[in-house]
Amino acid sequence: MSSSVFASRAVWYLMRSSGVVSLVLLTGVFVLGVATFRRWRPARTPRFVTASLHRTVSLLAVVFLTVHVVTAVADPYAVVGVAATVVPFVAGRSALWVGLGALSLDLVVALIASSLLRARVVTRVWRGIHWLAYLALPLALAHSFGMGSDAGSLWLEAIGGACIAAVCASVLWRVGASRDAKHLEPRAVGA
Repeated sequence: MSSSVFASRAVWYLMRSSGVVSLVLLTGVFVLGVATFRRWRPARTPRFVTASLHRTVSLLAVVFLTVHVVTAVADPYAVVGVAATVVPFVAGRSALWVGLGALSLDLVVALIASSLLRARVVTRVWRGIHWLAYLALPLALAHSFGMGSDAGSLWLEAIGGACIAAVCASVLWRVGASRDAKHLEPRAVGA
């Protein structure tokens, strides 16, 4: 096997694996974001542990996502141009699936930028941007299910199903918290 074929195959495996790891980590970020909102923490640990873990897993997800995007551009068989990674639906091949990945990436970049500028961004705006996380993950899942040689494989569908289950459970947990908070709000006098 020539060195160029070996390098090309290594890039391909790195692109695939970093994409799957990114998906799992983004799911973890999503769930930890809800846990931070709910002020959940592991038993006998300070409350800041959950927020710190959320930030750390977020950073790790960004690293793997960067590796995924760079290797997608570098892989000669993927045929993904630099523009297609950030501009949705301009890819020459698999424009829909690459475009969904680009949309997800754009939303993640907005989340990163708003987090880095949090001290300078109005809280309402920061929260609004963070609501975009609810769109970034389904877009990433759709990209994963529709793109590449692993699309339709049982192992990827199992990982995607686990990610969907974790997200759905955390959304239900968050909605339950919102409903509980409304029931606990003090009523106005005379109401």
